[in-house]
Amino acid sequence: MNRLLAISLSIFLSHIFIIAADVASPSDRVRLSVGLDKEGAPVYSVTFDGKTVVNDSHMGFELLDSPSLKSDFEITGQRHDSCDETWRPVWGEESVIRSNYNELLLNLRQRSTGRLVDLRFRVFDDGVGFRYEFPCPQPQLQSFVITDELTEFAIPCDAVAYWIPGDYDSQEFNYTRCRLSEISSKMDEAHVGGPVYPSPFSDTGVQTALMMKYDSGLYVNIHEAALYDYPAMCLDLDDSTMTFRSTLTPYANGDKAVMQTGRSTPWRTIIVSDDAREILASRITLNLNEPCRIEDTSWIRPVKYIGVWWEMITGKSTWHYTDDVTSVAIDQTDYSALKSNGRHGAETSNVMRYIDFAALHGFDAVLVEGWNEGWEDQATSRKYKIFSFTRPYPDFDVKKIRDYAASKGVRIMMHHETGSAVADYERVLDEAFRFMADNSYNSVKGGYIGELLPRGEHHYSQAMVNHYQYVLEKAADYHIMYNAHEAVRPTGVSRTWPNLIGNESARGSEYHAFSGIKPGHTAILPFTRLVGGPMDYTPGLFENNISRYNPYSSAWVNTTLASQLSLYVTMASPLQMAADLPETYERFMDAFQFIKDVALDWDRSVYLEAEPMEYVTVARKAKNSDNWFVGSTGGAEARKSRLDFSFLPQGRKYRATIYRDGKNAHYRTAPQDYIIETRTVDSRTRLTLPVAAGGGYAISLTPVK
Repeated sequence: MNRLLAISLSIFLSHIFIIAADVASPSDRVRLSVGLDKEGAPVYSVTFDGKTVVNDSHMGFELLDSPSLKSDFEITGQRHDSCDETWRPVWGEESVIRSNYNELLLNLRQRSTGRLVDLRFRVFDDGVGFRYEFPCPQPQLQSFVITDELTEFAIPCDAVAYWIPGDYDSQEFNYTRCRLSEISSKMDEAHVGGPVYPSPFSDTGVQTALMMKYDSGLYVNIHEAALYDYPAMCLDLDDSTMTFRSTLTPYANGDKAVMQTGRSTPWRTIIVSDDAREILASRITLNLNEPCRIEDTSWIRPVKYIGVWWEMITGKSTWHYTDDVTSVAIDQTDYSALKSNGRHGAETSNVMRYIDFAALHGFDAVLVEGWNEGWEDQATSRKYKIFSFTRPYPDFDVKKIRDYAASKGVRIMMHHETGSAVADYERVLDEAFRFMADNSYNSVKGGYIGELLPRGEHHYSQAMVNHYQYVLEKAADYHIMYNAHEAVRPTGVSRTWPNLIGNESARGSEYHAFSGIKPGHTAILPFTRLVGGPMDYTPGLFENNISRYNPYSSAWVNTTLASQLSLYVTMASPLQMAADLPETYERFMDAFQFIKDVALDWDRSVYLEAEPMEYVTVARKAKNSDNWFVGSTGGAEARKSRLDFSFLPQGRKYRATIYRDGKNAHYRTAPQDYIIETRTVDSRTRLTLPVAAGGGYAISLTPVK
């Protein structure tokens, strides 16, 4: 009896609520407590190895023209379950993924209204996922409008955060590292060089995935999984209590989500470890998504590609066919009377040159942007941007290019820039995908540049989340692989729809030619953006001085050449581009060999070193092969990387080809100083390799026969 009283007193003192359930992960490292406070409001907390991850945090909703769903609840039931299974992704960082968790389903009834809400929690050894479910049928609640989600994440300390501003239309910012208490004071600085979109929702708002490091030594990541038919979540910080509250991307009228019973919200995820490498190894986001919905996935294959892209990004050539934009009507259908501007990139002979280069070096595809009518609208300040997805410019011969690419064993990758005219795109989507199928295009890069039409709507609202999903599923109907830029950040949906082989949804390589990317950017993206799925980051930039392509540019690529090679391993993706120009690669063919050799799909991944924004070192075994590849990307400071090869099978020797920074390498002063060396290694080998400021290294490992 005394022991029970002591336990009860301990619970009373450590929580503001009465615990209904205390659920532990399979290894007992992660523990979740959940219950109701004295107002009948649901509250949860999380610990890891006894250390607090999330303090007591409330849950619930505000509704339009209806009482809130945040308090006055009673618990009517609870059910416990567990799962330990493995599954095989179509592509990914491992060929087999384990999903192992304990689950709690808590049934709530609001006493004053009779409305029902279920809370489902899954507790893994590396974190927690939870979501709201609305049982059906229930006469008291059928359809409803959410005006606010009240989910809290109460952080127990003034943690170090790695964040970008909370914005409803873009994730294309450099990351800021600071204490939570400093976020508000650094918000203006965090926007410098970012895209021109509407302002963030508050001076303390940040986007997910949010990475943090606690003074207790814990690494904590907050994100969401399985985002369907619901707006994307940002986090608004109350820095007086260090508590984040979810803030949903609104419709133009301010409503957040239109819901009905029988549905559920996305999962809210908390990944935690005392080892930063375990954050990178976590598969919680994928495991909280449903199994693959595509029955025959044989047509979904990783793609290594080059493209008529970087020459337009740098200003060497243009997307639009003519500079005589004043002569182009909004509904222009005949460009034959207009002259080419002489700098148009998507010109038949130029595209054929890229095809030749791709075929010579074993690439799968060539991306061509600016091939279609409508780019003159994008080049002007016209209010409406009308693109055609079936009509090429006069200097782009669809049939000739299609047949020439086929003769070389190369695919052409389609580009659909919508200009954010979403309704127009949906209207012609079947026609556009039929055109692709008729011309043997099996992959497409989509784009959503600019403010959405109609004005005032946002890129990450419920309506747009549904739009991206509609396009993805429609692409699957036509056996088309999809890569969306400027779209909502990924949340593991690629498990269910593996034709989603890439997204942008972050500050990608093109910003090296714009307002810049800070060193360390590629050492934080694996902790943040890549938690939800692979990124089409477009690495492989060998020429740092953009003025070599465009004499009017003063832009600079802020990495070393060796670091660019590392990204093919550290930023794993089934879609990888060699982004620079063929003539540039021809100057560095010894280094280009790594891009040719590196795999895109993996049997196993081993995270060797990791610290957010400082360094990430990963070893990966190629799928269905004995070859391994290692990549290490660094931050703004030079360092020594201590490389342990114990991941290799014992008793086997490997030939290691090492591409590393040279003695004088530095991202500003000597970015192209690199060394290629070979040596024989085995599982007992230990190496110390130098990493320059903004640098890195890449290693190709092949068995010695």
